[in-house]
Amino acid sequence: MFVTTKAKVFIDNSGSYVEMPVLMSPSGVVGPLFHYCFNKIQEKSISWMKKTIFSVKLFFEYIQANPKETDSQIVFRNFSLRLHTGTFNNETGLDDSWLCWSPRSPKNVKLIIANLSNFFDWINNEHPKTPVFNPRYSGSPYDQQLDKIAYLYRRSKAFLGHNWAANPTSNVGRKVRSRQAPKIENGEPPAFPEDRFEEFLFNGFKTRGRQNYRNMLITLLLHGAGFRASEPFHLYISDVHKDPINPLQAKVLIHHPMFGKPPKNDIPNNLIKAYNRKEYLSKNFGLLPRSEALGKNHSGWKGGMHDASYYKVAHWFTPQYGEYFLNIWYKYLEEVALFERNHPFAFINLSRAPLGAPYTLSQYNKAHAAACHRIGIPAGKQLGTTPHGHRHAYGRRLCAGGLSKDLIRRCMHHSSINSQDIYIRATTSETLQALSSAAKNIENSLTTITKS
Repeated sequence: MFVTTKAKVFIDNSGSYVEMPVLMSPSGVVGPLFHYCFNKIQEKSISWMKKTIFSVKLFFEYIQANPKETDSQIVFRNFSLRLHTGTFNNETGLDDSWLCWSPRSPKNVKLIIANLSNFFDWINNEHPKTPVFNPRYSGSPYDQQLDKIAYLYRRSKAFLGHNWAANPTSNVGRKVRSRQAPKIENGEPPAFPEDRFEEFLFNGFKTRGRQNYRNMLITLLLHGAGFRASEPFHLYISDVHKDPINPLQAKVLIHHPMFGKPPKNDIPNNLIKAYNRKEYLSKNFGLLPRSEALGKNHSGWKGGMHDASYYKVAHWFTPQYGEYFLNIWYKYLEEVALFERNHPFAFINLSRAPLGAPYTLSQYNKAHAAACHRIGIPAGKQLGTTPHGHRHAYGRRLCAGGLSKDLIRRCMHHSSINSQDIYIRATTSETLQALSSAAKNIENSLTTITKS
């Protein structure tokens, strides 16, 4: 009954619009949820909107599947329980509600409930103290139902607690408690195996005797410079130069997709000057920044710390990765020169339609997994063999090289110096080695005592 889709939102007569996800009911766009997301559009990401919409969609589906339940406290409690347990009968394997939910992790349940709580709080702040339907919405029965649910949530809040995820040490107004996940030791992040990287780079991306320079370049940005998997997809061709300090290396600047300065050098005369990259894309190509675009061309931008003019510079470690990048870059440009492009992005489709179009993150993820299998490495997050594992390998390498926390923060473009803590924790192998050394120390000391 409920489907998430994308919409173009026009707010005035200028013809300008924004793209954002919306939830569709049988009566059209769900009004309260649309206004909530639109009000947050300048401070929240597309990813946040999708997660919020998904949480509301789950709750909508639950109350449609259980229309006879009128006690609001029970509805909220049972919804939370079903998120934890799933909806299938353990004995028969059937689900009479047709929700077909599998059990979710405590962390995921807590996020869903927090999203709903924030949304209901927003509705209640927007509305009067009584469940009077807001006339600016479409008037659909689903909009009115959300209005009523938010009012019931306000009445039940003392029972539910702030976000249904109760603090187990508190016993005041916290009757509905989210199941607590077991405490875990935060060990080392799963990192791509260093001893297999060069084999992966030069053989994993080789098919039919031909190397895929584009995927090699993206991988070098992740493994050799520590960028997040989504960030290389914002790179323009004009963002790569020969490093004036070390001409053997590439100097790569990945600019903020919206606030970064537009290219200045080597721009054809027919392109319009712009204040920032968002304006540059809009005026010259009719495109949104990839962080704002919906669909396959979307590529996130988590943030972090930027250098001057809103860019992140590649800090190659070890330096040979910067040399690899420059050599491969020149070969890649020879391929790019054969295609017409209606965009400035560096990484493009070279063999699949639409040729010359921006290469996507989902395509790279599939190519990365295929490259792993090509050299006999299983692809998996817990093994560190997904694209994000390269960033973890970079962080571990910086730590092993003896860099200070502040330098690691700068190289990895973190905002907080505490973000580096995960890379300086003892790994499992380091722990085992330390225990082995300690055992030898005890053995040696006992031998000395015996001899004396």
